[in-house]
Amino acid sequence: MRRTKKDEQRKMLDEEDGETLGAGRIIAQFIVMGTGILGRAVFQAYRQAIANASKTGVAQEAMQNAVRKAGKAINEQEARQILGVTEQTSWEEILKKYDKLFENNAKAGSFYLQSKVLRAKEYLEVVYRSNGTPS
Repeated sequence: MRRTKKDEQRKMLDEEDGETLGAGRIIAQFIVMGTGILGRAVFQAYRQAIANASKTGVAQEAMQNAVRKAGKAINEQEARQILGVTEQTSWEEILKKYDKLFENNAKAGSFYLQSKVLRAKEYLEVVYRSNGTPS
């Protein structure tokens, strides 16, 4: 069988494609291996960081701080700021401010702000009762 020029060209292209596929396969294997190695290294570093944090108490301290912040109660100054009143404001005026702010936020649909207004009123109610001011 006689080889033509086209047959030779096809053979050369097939050989080049084979080399390209081989190189691509090698690169893909390197990427897969590298990703696996990097993933294991990151996981081990994370585990070590957790272990170190628990030994030094950093994790416990962070958790305690988060709990403290989450359970932080409102204070008198914050309550007065929310309602826009001063120490000299009468209880009746505080109730008027409360009603107005609560209703305005009910219309706007802000449950969060309503909650803040309610907590401020409740706190100031305790303060006024402890001072002997009639409610």
